[in-house]
Amino acid sequence: MPTIRFLASSVLAAVCLNANAAPTPPAIRAEIDGLMAKMSNSGCQFERNGSWHSGADASKHLLRKLDYIEGRRETLQSAEQFIDLAASKSSFSGRSYRVKCGSGETLPSRDWLHRELKTLRATGRQAG
Repeated sequence: MPTIRFLASSVLAAVCLNANAAPTPPAIRAEIDGLMAKMSNSGCQFERNGSWHSGADASKHLLRKLDYIEGRRETLQSAEQFIDLAASKSSFSGRSYRVKCGSGETLPSRDWLHRELKTLRATGRQAG
């Protein structure tokens, strides 16, 4: 019986933590989702901790980081804050993320994402 009570209390605690997670405001989330769609569909490569990944894999990774931020009950105030907190460098190593598109130059992901955000806003598109 103690094991069942422990399991039940653990599940209840997890549900309560998720219930208290701070969701990203819809307009900001739409911009982040638009950026992640652009990354996924860009054909660009994303460097994280010395390994190169597809844009789709990078997008999944960054969205997991967004889930983590929300799980800490933090509310993002802008897409720029998401870029600076989650999409610019590794939380593990502190190394900057980089993006390389085709034969173009390798850019810090922060610069690439800020440029793409500006483009999304200029065209009025939120999702890719």
